[in-house]
Amino acid sequence: MDLHTPLVEFPGVGPARAKALAKLGLNTAGDLLEYFPRDYEDRRQIYDISEAPEGIPVCISALVAAPATTARIRKGLSISKCRIAGDFGTAEVTFFNQDYVRQALTVGQEYIFYGKVERFGSKRQMTNPAFERADKPRFTGRIMPVYPLTAGVSNNLLAGLALRAVEECAALVEDYLPPQVRQEHSLCTAEYSRCHVHFPGDEEALALARRRVVFEELFTLSCGMAFLRSRRGDVAGQPFPRADMGEFLALLPFAPTNAQRRAMEELAADLTGERPMNRLIQGDVGSGKTAVAAYAAWLAHRGGFQTAMMAPTEILARQHYETLTKLLAPAGIRVGLLTGSLKAAQKRAAHAALASGEVDLMVGTHALLSAGVEWANLGLVITDEQHRFGVGQRSALTSKAEKPPHVLVMSATPIPRTLALLIYGDLDVTIIDELPPGRTPIETYLIHENKRERMNNFVRKQVAEDHQVYVICPAVEEGEGSELKAVTAFARELAQKTFPDLRVAFVHGKLKSADKDQVMAAFAAGEVDVLVSTTVVEVGVDVPNASLMVIENADRFGLSQLHQLRGRVGRGQWQSYCILLSDNDAPETRERLKYFCQTTDGFKIAEKDLELRGPGDFFGQRQHGLPTLRSADLAGDTRVLKEAQQAAQELLATDPDLSAYPQLMARVRRLFSQEGDIFN
Repeated sequence: MDLHTPLVEFPGVGPARAKALAKLGLNTAGDLLEYFPRDYEDRRQIYDISEAPEGIPVCISALVAAPATTARIRKGLSISKCRIAGDFGTAEVTFFNQDYVRQALTVGQEYIFYGKVERFGSKRQMTNPAFERADKPRFTGRIMPVYPLTAGVSNNLLAGLALRAVEECAALVEDYLPPQVRQEHSLCTAEYSRCHVHFPGDEEALALARRRVVFEELFTLSCGMAFLRSRRGDVAGQPFPRADMGEFLALLPFAPTNAQRRAMEELAADLTGERPMNRLIQGDVGSGKTAVAAYAAWLAHRGGFQTAMMAPTEILARQHYETLTKLLAPAGIRVGLLTGSLKAAQKRAAHAALASGEVDLMVGTHALLSAGVEWANLGLVITDEQHRFGVGQRSALTSKAEKPPHVLVMSATPIPRTLALLIYGDLDVTIIDELPPGRTPIETYLIHENKRERMNNFVRKQVAEDHQVYVICPAVEEGEGSELKAVTAFARELAQKTFPDLRVAFVHGKLKSADKDQVMAAFAAGEVDVLVSTTVVEVGVDVPNASLMVIENADRFGLSQLHQLRGRVGRGQWQSYCILLSDNDAPETRERLKYFCQTTDGFKIAEKDLELRGPGDFFGQRQHGLPTLRSADLAGDTRVLKEAQQAAQELLATDPDLSAYPQLMARVRRLFSQEGDIFN
């Protein structure tokens, strides 16, 4: 057997199992070695039933004392039971929907059962334990890996296959880390790490193995990001001419904050330089990123260049179009709009205006990427809410310019700096960490269901004062988690029973774009009092009149997402409120939600979210261009990340093309393969 041996050649793997394993990305023995456990079970100590601690998973050695029986309770539910006996006690074992145990458990045979022992009166019992024969143990007496699974693949099956792969192939894994990196960072060998990350000898061996696989993954990732960054240095840009910032500031209807001025100065330095700008501007909702983007477009126009600005939704594109037209038209800048819903004649006119240079700044959605779009002289590309566009989409837009254009990326999703440097490794990062003066902080409260009547009265009070209200639900339809509030049913209930005298509408991601935009436009125009929605509004239209955000089942959302939702209100001059409804009384949940009520600083919230939930919450969908990590946890492995980044920088300083390390280069390419060949 070698690393390329197909899994279908392993004992017990037929075509159906091979297909199920392929869903996990497992096709060969080598794939198994790189498929790391998500958790571990300590099965080293074996107890008699009478001595077993209760309420924690343990191994029990016992004989099957009576044949297993199976009863069908209803369609889709069967219960199998059997009695087991140890030296000094007995217990009942119950299995749900596992009819095979009747044949698998032989009376008089000794087995090792792994699970929780619980007491009911004087009796002991176990529910759904894993088990194996005591005379043929494979997983007893060791630390057992627990893998991410899919339908048709049990943990025992996967662990058995991994054990075989480790025993026969771990020695064949190539050690692609440079020897000096391994020595300087005290890393174990590739073979040792693959053996002990799957089947650790003890806690120390597991820590050593895990540190190695995490380091190598983050090191490979850091090398790839450094390549992206260094590639930019080799490309000649299109410098814009210098201009007096005072002329632009005279267009603004307000005085910019110091953070906005600093961001504009950084942009001016980039845009007038010799290489193309690639900059991320991060700022909380309402920090004034659009004015900074407008400054970049103004500089482009002064140099005779066109600007493309891409937004993730049609309604946001329209909002940017209106804001920028008002701001830049006095400077003679012609702003256009290109979205999917324009009629064919309007699209043709927009295309013609772009190609002839009649439009200086074209705001649009993905329509800007479509085949017929030609530019007279594209010099600047701005993307809003970058984590919703992958690296590929960004390059599709920049490829429409004759020479590499300047790229400005805006995000209102505060991301901790360690994560930002990784995700946007090919970008320089500017943070606008200051809100304009006079913005009143949003008052945030956490309440139980029993306060709903008072909250409904508060909703009425806001509407009576001519304000509008958002109500956010975690589900679209009933049945997506029966206890969750669902948009469609809840909107009906509010409209018919709770607020029959108010104008209630709903919107969610499954609606057609045109219908969604129609509802959002009606809300923005003040024609809707209460808008019931899923999180589709988290990046959406600016409605200064909305003063109350109600979030149902708030415990179901991450802090960063709650912060994005809260940012939908507080855009006018009056006091705004955010109310979190949750009946989840778990101490850590209450603590998390109370923390959110106490702070409005997006970056502090992001750090807390990263600490509590890991990076997944920042990117509900994997569209951010960052390769999927198999072992590293960006929240917990920050120290290793810094070490890996430093090591990658040092290695690339001496060997920029990794010509001495072809295996490492191959790994880097493989890690980034899902983003297309971004190194060419």
